[in-house]
Amino acid sequence: MPKNTMRAVRLHEHGGPEVLRYDEAPMPEPGPGEVLVRVHAVGVNPPDWYLRGGLTRMPGRPESTVGLPVIPGTDVSGVVEAVAADVDGLAVGDEVFGLLRFPGFHGGAYAEYVAAPASDLARKPAGIDHVHAAGAPMAGLTAWQFLIEAGHDHPSPFQPGPHRPTALDAGTTVLVNGAAGGVGHFALQLAKWKGASVIAVASGAHASFLNGLGADRFIDYTKSRPEELVRDVDLVLDTVGGPDSKRLLHTLKRGGAHFPVFYGDFDEEEIAKLGVTVSMAQVRSNGAQLAELGRLLDAGTVRVAIDSTFALADARAAHERAARGHIRGKIVLTVG
Repeated sequence: MPKNTMRAVRLHEHGGPEVLRYDEAPMPEPGPGEVLVRVHAVGVNPPDWYLRGGLTRMPGRPESTVGLPVIPGTDVSGVVEAVAADVDGLAVGDEVFGLLRFPGFHGGAYAEYVAAPASDLARKPAGIDHVHAAGAPMAGLTAWQFLIEAGHDHPSPFQPGPHRPTALDAGTTVLVNGAAGGVGHFALQLAKWKGASVIAVASGAHASFLNGLGADRFIDYTKSRPEELVRDVDLVLDTVGGPDSKRLLHTLKRGGAHFPVFYGDFDEEEIAKLGVTVSMAQVRSNGAQLAELGRLLDAGTVRVAIDSTFALADARAAHERAARGHIRGKIVLTVG
């Protein structure tokens, strides 16, 4: 194969997992502020299958900038292969991981090589491999920006003002709905790191997994409704979100906060009557925050659960696995 091409998964049309085509693509070249990364592993995330299915405009953006063919993927772990002249702090041979160009659909991570903004990257924790590192960026930064530090003042497309996390400490109780998924299992661990008590909600198959991550209480949503069992929590992080998210408002104490990761339909009068707040964030690439998370990963304070791995050429099977749901942690593609 000529050196100016590489193998990548591209979309030439939108549709089901069958439209993910493993083919030959032009080798990217790093522009100003970028490095070329030889990819070892790629995290699979919801925006990947949204793009595959035909969503080409990010919420809050006036128009689409996506043209076909396009390489999906934003979460990457790999080794720096080349560095633009204006980049400091990274060198050829450095192991890095990152969430690339998000919010947006131009990550280009489902490939052997990717040109990545240096500011989106952090050094890969030495204590974990590329597979686990690739599972961390989007899910880990989502949990971090919701719970620990937003890191920016950009409002979510679904609310007028910026998101402000709730202070977490030993006197705080947090309910995490969808606790076994990518964002949920990071949120549980970050809340525990801050000293909070955590109520984890998931299906019964995940009970031992979540208890092992430190959950103080587990609720099997297939048998019980958390809003009927729980009262007076300080914070709900709902990684499921959607129309049913509002039912969890009734688990909160007055002054509590509800953070839906996915947009939900809420009644402002009900929120005011309950004396609670609802706030959302839109995760954004942030190499500095990822470096902080990386230190927790390196120390073993936070760990990445891997649901399954697939070769890059088998991206279709990875998306089919995602479509079946009930994911424990992260799905990752391996490269080379």
